[in-house]
Amino acid sequence: MFAYVARQPILDNNMEVQAYELLFRDGKNNCFPDVLPDEATSSILARNYLTLGLEEFSGDKRSFINFHKDSLLNDFTSILNPEKTVVEIVETIPTTREMVEACKRIKNNGYTLALDDHNFDPRWDVFLPYIDMLKVDTHRTPIETIAQHLPKFQRANIKLVAEKVETREEYEKLKPYGFDLYQGYYFAKPQIIKSRNLPTSKLAMLQLMEITAHAGFDLQKVNDIFEKDVGLSYMLLRFINNPLINKRYEITSIRHALNYMGELELKKFISLVALARISDDKPFELLHMSLVRAKFCELLSHECKDKDNPPKGFLVGLFSLLDTLLDQDINTVIGKLPVDNEIKDALMSKEGRLTTYLHTAKAFESANWLNLIRFSKQMGVDQRQLHSLFNQAIVWGNNIRQVVSNHFPTARVSG
Repeated sequence: MFAYVARQPILDNNMEVQAYELLFRDGKNNCFPDVLPDEATSSILARNYLTLGLEEFSGDKRSFINFHKDSLLNDFTSILNPEKTVVEIVETIPTTREMVEACKRIKNNGYTLALDDHNFDPRWDVFLPYIDMLKVDTHRTPIETIAQHLPKFQRANIKLVAEKVETREEYEKLKPYGFDLYQGYYFAKPQIIKSRNLPTSKLAMLQLMEITAHAGFDLQKVNDIFEKDVGLSYMLLRFINNPLINKRYEITSIRHALNYMGELELKKFISLVALARISDDKPFELLHMSLVRAKFCELLSHECKDKDNPPKGFLVGLFSLLDTLLDQDINTVIGKLPVDNEIKDALMSKEGRLTTYLHTAKAFESANWLNLIRFSKQMGVDQRQLHSLFNQAIVWGNNIRQVVSNHFPTARVSG
């Protein structure tokens, strides 16, 4: 059900997210959960599976959802918006006339269909007249086989999706073959350039983030940094005055913001805006992942009754992809960002409560349900509550993304 779901990004060649695949914990192999057709299907699905709508979970992006045989035959797809849903046909369904007719019917209802984990077996050809996308497991399929078969689907105008692309090297290896989309966390891995020095502007942002990571708060020091960067000041004030954040008063200065929002909230927002500025030449999904991790770790910290100042849970999640954003080894990054030792240890995956929070967020990202069970027991937090907190973090991250994205340039993709 949507209360027990993870999501994974699907990106284009510009490293911009085009969709998310939703992975259901209650369903076999992460598929949409099966419901017997005699159980008042529509009301059960509405009550149990749609408590968190697709729009909230995937934002303005489409949702790829795996469906089993019975779900397809019983038209469970019909409760979902065809403009926002890609129906994935999993590799375990039979290639019978009945299944082909079901896919034809779903296609005629306006849905986009994708063959999942395709292995180029000719038995799947009966589905091709109704298929819009083909997903290829690039770990299980030899590159020679991929190269041999892809032109056939490209000539048929079927979009090609490379699955399980986990490193930048894998992405670069696959690019020449003409894939349209890529699924995996290759974009979240740093391209470490040892001789690279950080620009002065990014060092200033690290300095600003450092200030927010301590219990004390030197407002004058913050003002000094903002006075040197008009664009940053403008971005922060626009951010704070957005209706998603502040519906009552117009904030006109950093001091006004502190008086209105309080030190703790301002620390989080300053860190967020500074991170966005650091991220200006990277895929926006990196910042989005950082936002979701930050909110989830903060909510989990509150659940575990941790102290709030500085907001360590939030900052650990927010800083967790700094090495990728800066293309620097994490040890180098921490050397430039002298944060609290507990935050530093978590960023380096040393044992501790903040590390557990961060690893729990990563378990959701990869739909690693066994790790989630282990972390739930370790922290003494009910699994249902963890899912609820992660859902809240997703919705919060989607909202903040809308605020920041207006000030976020398109990433420049090399290669």
